[in-house]
Amino acid sequence: MTDKLHDIIGIGIGPFNLGLAALLEDTPELDAVFFDENPKFEWHPGMLIEGTVLTIPFLADLVTFADPTSRFSYVNYLHEQNRLYEFYISSKSMIPRQEYNDYLQWTAAQLEGLHFGYEVVDVIDHKDASNPHYEVVVKNTSTKNETSYFTKHVVMGTGSEPLVPSTMTGLPEADVLHTSRYMYEKENLVQSPNIAIVGSGQSAIEVLLDLLKEQENKEFQLALFSRSSGLFELEKGEFGLEFFSPDFVDYFHALSFKERNETLDTLGALRKGINPDTLRDLYETLYHKTIGQKEQPVMIQPNTEVQHLSKNQDKYVIHCRQWQVENSFEYETNKVILATGYKPNIPDWFYERFQHDIEWEDDKRYKVTRDYRLIFHDQAERDHYFFTLTNLEHSHGTAATNLGLSVQRNIQIINFLAEREVYPNRRNTIFQQFRMG
Repeated sequence: MTDKLHDIIGIGIGPFNLGLAALLEDTPELDAVFFDENPKFEWHPGMLIEGTVLTIPFLADLVTFADPTSRFSYVNYLHEQNRLYEFYISSKSMIPRQEYNDYLQWTAAQLEGLHFGYEVVDVIDHKDASNPHYEVVVKNTSTKNETSYFTKHVVMGTGSEPLVPSTMTGLPEADVLHTSRYMYEKENLVQSPNIAIVGSGQSAIEVLLDLLKEQENKEFQLALFSRSSGLFELEKGEFGLEFFSPDFVDYFHALSFKERNETLDTLGALRKGINPDTLRDLYETLYHKTIGQKEQPVMIQPNTEVQHLSKNQDKYVIHCRQWQVENSFEYETNKVILATGYKPNIPDWFYERFQHDIEWEDDKRYKVTRDYRLIFHDQAERDHYFFTLTNLEHSHGTAATNLGLSVQRNIQIINFLAEREVYPNRRNTIFQQFRMG
């Protein structure tokens, strides 16, 4: 046990909390430590497919929107790696996924307050003490020993976890897997005669493209089943991107819960589409592979809901329903890749400790202030705060999971805790005006 009272303890070390740690390096009045159960920093290692890129420009790194001169910027990373000229000459603004992971690891290696291989197993709110604070119980994943750390404030950045429909669980992971494990199982997958993909988002198409390349050396059939009506582009227009701005988040957060949910429903093109370059690559690939009336290398089936999976000897049966014409059918395959998205990763201890102490919008979504604090029933009496960077789409809009806006979140948290403007919190950054007056 350590008796030291930290200013901040960060739970989880993904890009959001990593960016917070980097910006806190230049805020000496705030002492912070961060814990993550993984043995080292890795960003979606199961989807680091060669040639894939982020869907946001390189300026949306860990720090640039707060401090373009920071030594932790992506541009400085390129400079340190002697890759700045290559990136400049390539005339691209998007970061390769593999290089983004390397950039994050490069940043993490320079920060002393990060502790990997330590799982937060409990957080106790000592609200009745003479000095209210949180006790964070941390387990060493190697030794299983537990240690308590004490802090004035907590920042939960536990990210997301794979979303697997209940009708598709309990099957061998080598045969039925989420895209988050694709690179781990790829060698095994391409040995099979038939592979099916369920989903139609960015990850689904990236996996499909990668497997189409593998067909040049392996013989297997491909199929993609999508509940959506087609493969649609992500909105990349300038005015569409203004929805990923602090100004729009201000407007969105001020709406009622009902209005926020209705607004999210209208922003599907900003949230669920596929990078236009990825779709163009897919179309060009299919075009070239079918020259000379060659058979199409993949069956793409939209308007199709996969209801459940069953086993038939050494194969799996995908039970489908074409929802538009209400027609049911079955498809047999050897392997199934689930591109079914992610859900917020909320630790069990959170519900056990805080479920009845905080305010909720509904049974799954908690209330959050504009500056990312949970709202406690005794909020007016508190001076120790619980910040969250997880499960924010309902409160802060489609930008909640956007890497570019993560810097703005961290600016607000740091300025609030430091009680001064450490980093400028910019507004009037867009041309559209969402609110009158």
